[in-house]
Amino acid sequence: MNGSRFLLGATFVIVSSGLSGAHADIVSQAKEFVAVAAGRANVWTGPTTGPKAAVGKLVIYISSHQRNGGAKGVGEGASEAAKAIGWEFKLLDGLGTEVGHANALKQAITQKPAAIILGGFDATEQATLVEQANKAGIVVVGWHAAGTPGPQSKPKLFTNVTTPALATAEAAAYLAIANSEGKAGVVIFTDTAYEIAVAKSDAMAKIIKQCTGCTLLETKVQSLATATRDMPNVTFNLVRRYGDKWTYSLGINDLYFDGMVPNLINAKIDPSGQLFNISAGDGSESAYQRIRTKQYQFATIPEPINLQGWQLIDEINRALSGQPESGYKIPVHIVVPANINYDSPVNGKSSIFDPSSDYRNEYKKIWGK
Repeated sequence: MNGSRFLLGATFVIVSSGLSGAHADIVSQAKEFVAVAAGRANVWTGPTTGPKAAVGKLVIYISSHQRNGGAKGVGEGASEAAKAIGWEFKLLDGLGTEVGHANALKQAITQKPAAIILGGFDATEQATLVEQANKAGIVVVGWHAAGTPGPQSKPKLFTNVTTPALATAEAAAYLAIANSEGKAGVVIFTDTAYEIAVAKSDAMAKIIKQCTGCTLLETKVQSLATATRDMPNVTFNLVRRYGDKWTYSLGINDLYFDGMVPNLINAKIDPSGQLFNISAGDGSESAYQRIRTKQYQFATIPEPINLQGWQLIDEINRALSGQPESGYKIPVHIVVPANINYDSPVNGKSSIFDPSSDYRNEYKKIWGK
């Protein structure tokens, strides 16, 4: 390959890499990946055929906790889609505890709905009740209810909607390589309490190590539960230890960057262009604000939670019609300053990733609405 592509404003251009051998290959590969993943999310890549809307159904959405922005947002999308397809929709709050999830699931089963959505908690946590719902003929689907997308067997879920975790990890690592021209000095933040977080951080580390001009300075284990409290001191120590060698942070969640800002200011780190903070997943409102104003965060790799709510309703309709799940895997998307103002066409505030792919009308056409 004679050249590679990088993000400039809202467009992509071809430049000579000036590199050779394996290092040139990984940098070019990273730039090609970023060119696609950070492009406009305005093309529908989901299903275009499927069953017409089933009539008169009740769907109950169990939110892991309504204080969790992701679970809350998916529920809002599913509610919107249920109204569009002509179904009754109810929401139960699991209150963020295993007991709360169980109580909500028991309550849902007694109402004999056509389907139950597990919104943001592991199906294996409630395996007995999920099996009870299946035996009662209730379709059970999940959002972030298992580690992988698609149908699940133990316990049985018709499908699980989630962006593959390793895809977000790959996107974060490639962005660091591409944006640094293969010279990133990287600290990775992870939480060993979560198997998926470790899988993400391991994947990011593996890719960074393939870049011979990059340096993996450290993989820092930091609990998400105490990140807000701990990150100021963690940031202080990292700045002292690595100085200007630390140029990129890859976190498994935006939450790490919430607590970094005060100490980065105190250390006189420039808010943009000196330390590039990249989150492999989440897309919180505070992250969007930092990216939009170029204040200590360069990118996040969010999930389109409203679209995922619509997908869940479509998957349920397929199940009720005796058809297989759609197989739709939403492409990974990188949000950076250059594209952030194009990613939330509905609310106009760029505080969530909501693709401009006209997915609402695409689903309505399938349903005959």
